[in-house]
This record gives sequence, C-alpha cells and structure tokens, in this order.
Amino acid sequence: MSNRSMFSRRLSLGSLGFSFVVALACPQSRGQVQTPEGPGVKHVVDVPLVDTVPDLRPDVQIALLLDTSNSMDGLINQARSQLWKIVNEFNATRRDGRPPRVRIALYEYGNTNLPAGEGYLRQVVGFTDDLDKLSESLFALKTNGGSEFCGQVIDSSVRELAWERDPRTYKAIFIAGNEPFTQGQTDYRSAVAGAVGKGIVVNTIHCGSTMTGVQGMWADGAKLGGGEYLWIEQDARITVIKCPQDEIILKLNIELNSTYVPYGERGREGSKNQVAQDVNAASMEEAGASVSRVAAKAAPSYINAGWDLVDARDQQVVKLDELKPGSLPPELEKLTVTELEVKLDQLKTQRADIQKKIAQLNVEREEFLAKQTPKDGNEIETLDDATLKALRIQLQMRGFETKK
Repeated sequence: MSNRSMFSRRLSLGSLGFSFVVALACPQSRGQVQTPEGPGVKHVVDVPLVDTVPDLRPDVQIALLLDTSNSMDGLINQARSQLWKIVNEFNATRRDGRPPRVRIALYEYGNTNLPAGEGYLRQVVGFTDDLDKLSESLFALKTNGGSEFCGQVIDSSVRELAWERDPRTYKAIFIAGNEPFTQGQTDYRSAVAGAVGKGIVVNTIHCGSTMTGVQGMWADGAKLGGGEYLWIEQDARITVIKCPQDEIILKLNIELNSTYVPYGERGREGSKNQVAQDVNAASMEEAGASVSRVAAKAAPSYINAGWDLVDARDQQVVKLDELKPGSLPPELEKLTVTELEVKLDQLKTQRADIQKKIAQLNVEREEFLAKQTPKDGNEIETLDDATLKALRIQLQMRGFETKK
C-alpha cells in the first residue's frame, strides 16, 4: 500500500499513560492541539486528519470521585468489578431513539501519596469514552493515607473537566467515601453550588451506615446538589451465581476480539489493553465481572476508533487511502484499498452478528439471575446498586428512556 499517505494532527493528552483520541472536524488545519488532562507529562499521539460526521447522540457525562485513603480497598475493588455493570445500564438507554455517548472521568482523593498542596487529589483521567483506558486506570489505583477533602475534589472536578454547556446533557458527579463531608478548607456547600451552577447533579455515596453519613453531611451534600444520598457496604462479599449463559458468552468474547484491526501508533497498545482488561475483569471475585464486561463490549457505547480500523472507518475518523505504510498488521498491508474495504466490511458484519448473540444471551442471563435472587428488601447494596438507582431517576428527568 505504498500509495497511502497520511496527514496527521498531534494531540497532546493526559499524564500517567492515559491517552485517548479526539477526532476534530477541521480538515484544512494542521499542527499541534493540546487538550489538558491534568498536571504532569504530556503524551502525544498521531491521528489521521479527516472530516467527521456530526455526532447526534445525546451526551452523558459522569465524574466518578473515589476516596483512595487507606480504608477504601473495598470501594476500589467494587469500582473495578462493577464498572461494566454500570456501563451496561446505557445499553437500553435512548433519547429520541438514539443511544447516548457516555463519557466518564475519574478522580481519586484522600491519598497521602498525592501532593498535600493539591489537596491529596488528582485527576486520573478526563472525560473519555475509551472504556478500556478507564478500566486500566481503575486497576492502577493504590490506597494510602489519608485526609479526604470532599469539597476540594468536587470543586476541582467542576473547574477542570470539560463539561458540556447543552442543558439537555446529563451531567453528574458521583463522590464516594467514608469520612465527614466537611473536611478540608474548601466548603462543600460552595463547591456543590458551583456544580449546580453548571447544571451538574451531585450524588453522594457514603461507605458505611446511613446515620453516620447523615451526621457527616453526606446527605446534605446530595440535597444541595439535587442528587441522591446513597450508602453502601464497601467490604460486602457478593455471592457468585453461575449462569448457564456464562461459558458461551466468554467464548464469544474470543471471537469478538478477533474482529478488531489495530492500526497506527496506538493500534498495538489498544489491542493489548483490550485483552489486559479482559484479564483484569476475570481476576475479580465479584459476581459476573467478566460477563458484564463482554456484554458492555457488545453495546453501542464500546467504540475504539482510536486504535481499531473497523470502528475508525465506521466513525469516519480515518481515510483508508491516507494510511501510512506499516500502520496495519502485516497480513493486511499487501491489500489494495478496495480489498481492504471488503475485508473491513466482512469484519464489521461478523462483529455485529457476534454482538447480537452476546446481547441476547445477556438478556437471558439477567432473566435467570432475577429468578435466582428474588428481592426481599434486605439486600446489601454495593457501588453498582447505588449508582444505578440514581442514574435511572436522573436520566429519566433528562428525557432519556431507561431500563425498567
């Protein structure tokens, strides 16, 4: 494919190795564009410079603020194992018939390994729809310390993140921790008011008893933020229920991975990370983590246009005749553009068929689980239960149709 050439734009992205591709509809301009994702060393990547089609999907932005102090290992493990269950909530979510574009940001706070002058907090990753990178960042978190300044981390997330201005966008903060909400020099009331001023809902998740959270002003934070006050058992152990669909879904995941075509500088990294996050999900003892991840990979929100050529072509963020030589796997390098188009069409069809099978099996799996775990009002709530409860209420208020 020696006739391929590529114009590229250099995007300067976040520190700590977390990077994602932002496609911009400015086909005539070239050069370096910087999108700050917090302090630290910038990571620069090249992406093709092409026209993009307007993204008409409704926007969902969620900032997850997690306490990573010494006592929060249970909370972090719940976040790692239940991420995909939370993401799957959006599989059936629609507004005006369209699935949402879900972008999630992650902050950690209360960790004394972080600079005291910055409030023992950091932006781990800014708003991204790269779910594998989000999973990677969750598994990289380490607990230590500390001093938990809820007001300061809320204020930082409100000021630093690129929140949408569209009033129809669902914008929410979910902050989880166990120490009093009043710690630190930033008054939580002013921080929450700043969020509300931008149309952001503030939900609080207290790790501990209801009354302790109320006394620690977690309930007041949610009330002022127009959100939900929730409490969870962060160290709860969940009973693992094996479903007859599990083995089939996991086998289909292997087939699904084979439909991805790494390209460009991020291709190899993205492909390896996809498998790494499969392994991470499998490492969790939490019920159904691996299967929930596979179900998420079969959903419209799982898009990897930054490194997978099938998604990149489908999202119109790359032109096949402008790919540089050496940017594709060796077995595809020798193909003409026409032959490559045929191959990508085949993989797209194959992927859609596999995703359809996974989605149907997951519906059957959820029905099976519902029969095995009847609700009696005494269930122990964990991070996913708390988050999904708030999401369904608030999404419906923004005009979304959600799972019943």
